[in-house]
Amino acid sequence: MSPVSRAARWRTQIVAVAALVVLWNLFYGRFSVGNLLGGTVVALVVVTVFPLPPVAFEGRIRPLAVLRFLARFVVDLFTASAQVAWTAVRFGHTPRSAVIAVRLRVRTDLNLTLTAEALSLIPGSLIVEADPASGTLYVHVLDVVDHHDVEQARRKVLALEERIVRAVGSADDVRHLDDPRPADDPHLRNDPCPGNGENR
Repeated sequence: MSPVSRAARWRTQIVAVAALVVLWNLFYGRFSVGNLLGGTVVALVVVTVFPLPPVAFEGRIRPLAVLRFLARFVVDLFTASAQVAWTAVRFGHTPRSAVIAVRLRVRTDLNLTLTAEALSLIPGSLIVEADPASGTLYVHVLDVVDHHDVEQARRKVLALEERIVRAVGSADDVRHLDDPRPADDPHLRNDPCPGNGENR
């Protein structure tokens, strides 16, 4: 791999700071001057204390695809919040959860990180483990009943990945979305929490 230029490293740091500022404001639930300034300070501290490895961003930012991703992300955020709230208040209902393995189609560190971060922000889903070698995310999902629910959760993760790749991925990454994807790891680990039921 050729050495990464100083300019490429600066671009990587700038992208990281911008992403952290957006995440900071999403955590607070609204964009404001105070949140933007506070997020910028926190982001600068993070990238200074924990510098990113010298990996250049080789993707391409597509504004319309970015807007589509953001719009769908906001919808997913509110929908998932409502579903989690309904699950919490349903009388006599014991939700079952599971950890599913989802093998991403674009196996780059950037795609793995962006997909994992976006997924972790959506209520009801949490990244338990990530395997960069195989491009696999192990995702904890809430309120699953059968294999249909598991497959539906897996499809949602892959759809999220596709929106991210089409928004900021390289042309080669986009082509990978249309390639035949190897079968997902059928391994499904049972959540250790009580009341989750049997292995599937």
